[in-house]
Amino acid sequence: MASSISINILFSFIFLFSASCAVSYTIQDQFYQCINLHSDHSIPFSTAFFTPTFNATSFNSVLKSTAENLRWLAPSQQKPLLIFTALIESHVQAAVICAKELKIQLRVRSGGHDFEGISYTSAMTISVPFILLDLAKLRAIKVDIEDNSAWVQAGATVGEVYYRISEKSKTHGYPAGLCTSLGIGGHITGGAYGPMLRKYGLAADNVVDAQIVDASGRVLDRSLMGEDLFWAIRGGGGGSFGVLLAWKIRLVPVPSTVTVFTVPKTLETGATKVLNKWQHVAHKIDEDLFIRVIITPANSTKGKKTVQTAYQALFLGKTDRLLDVMNHSFPELGLTRNDCVEMSWIQSVIYIAGYPSNIRPEFLLQGKSLFPKVYYKGKSDFLRQPVPETGLEGMWKLFLQEDSPLLIWNPYGGMMGKIVESSIPFPHRKGVICKILYITNWTAGESADKHINWIRRLYEYMGTFASKFPREAYVNYRDLDLGMNKNANPSFLEASVWGKKYFKNNYDRLVLVKTKVDPDNFFWHEQSLPILPFKVDKVCSLKNDFGLMSC
Repeated sequence: MASSISINILFSFIFLFSASCAVSYTIQDQFYQCINLHSDHSIPFSTAFFTPTFNATSFNSVLKSTAENLRWLAPSQQKPLLIFTALIESHVQAAVICAKELKIQLRVRSGGHDFEGISYTSAMTISVPFILLDLAKLRAIKVDIEDNSAWVQAGATVGEVYYRISEKSKTHGYPAGLCTSLGIGGHITGGAYGPMLRKYGLAADNVVDAQIVDASGRVLDRSLMGEDLFWAIRGGGGGSFGVLLAWKIRLVPVPSTVTVFTVPKTLETGATKVLNKWQHVAHKIDEDLFIRVIITPANSTKGKKTVQTAYQALFLGKTDRLLDVMNHSFPELGLTRNDCVEMSWIQSVIYIAGYPSNIRPEFLLQGKSLFPKVYYKGKSDFLRQPVPETGLEGMWKLFLQEDSPLLIWNPYGGMMGKIVESSIPFPHRKGVICKILYITNWTAGESADKHINWIRRLYEYMGTFASKFPREAYVNYRDLDLGMNKNANPSFLEASVWGKKYFKNNYDRLVLVKTKVDPDNFFWHEQSLPILPFKVDKVCSLKNDFGLMSC
């Protein structure tokens, strides 16, 4: 014990009196000392603290470990002064307390899939030093089949959660994302959709409790945080209200056998007419059926570049009933029995994620993706009216101008249309045909501007057909093009430019909750919710001069 403490003191001494960057080192050292002061046991510096100068190799390795978008790891991007990897939940409390005492910004990462990288880097035009709190080591999962529930820590991935559920039961599942390496903590804060959304809604619709560390460093469950905050954290976006420690999720029934298929259509085989028909039926079809459209470039039989639309589906049932549904509602796709594959629900997770068929479900426990990381830019839209064939043809022309574009159209309807917009902050419900994800990616050495300009042109073109007033967007596909906070104190009106797109009328209530639970705006980032210039004790139905519900 004595040698452990002496080593820690030695590390601190070296750390504090290093020759360069004295101010930054002082902040880092003070944070380290503060964490130990607020922890039950001394934490060895080398196991949980990483800096770009003291242990640069480990720092870069940890920073890159779950960062999915290489664009935000470029040397020009602002990096954290220090990465603190929490090993137990009380470390999260200490991190909040210490960052607040030192008046330094705290950013929090659970899975690293933020499109704009704001969980682990900064896009602020003015340099704002920050510390990164990494939750990757907090990944415990406790499944209770008798209660139809599970407690999952924020650092666990979606794939790990799926596997642990299937380990206990072949007829239980959870309606979260299609990407298995997503961190469950941040994923659910934005709503979280997957291939069972038409049957059961979002992952956030199926949360029954949570644990969060607030701006005072307190751990709050649902009973302690109150219904306003519990409402806000299920879809109100990450990084505004506190540090999410764990979710208690409600498991949903799945059949022992499900059916999947993928049917491709190119421009030469009727892609335009089939996609036009899909827009009229995919959100109205049997709610056991989810058919998304994955749009990529391809080579035609004549060797020319063309567009391929792949109709990838999950059906909660067997092939015979699926064929009846498709022949009745969507015969234009031409689905045959040979296209259909029956499997267990956990195997369908592997299939929908796009992994090879020989990958076993145990792979999900690695918490990683098989696909290489890339530089990318993403945007989103919601359709409430079908895009006509002439509109699709114009979209194809723009699509074929880009090197590596990707569009994914995800159908809504079913349960998504039955849940009211104000049930949780995620408002994109009744009347939505589908959500569109736009992606362009590139490799090192290419001009990012070229690709980003292309996706902005495509987004501008699609504005004719997308939802309006506001043009809706998905907060988990964060897009700083929509607007961003210029500093730590944005106004209600400034933030509403993007806030209304993500949350529609729920934005007002979210701001009131934010003001109530974090009145000093400790938790902030480029698109965090603002606070109001007056005190909010509780959220109710009275109107004030801002037109907001407060009392």
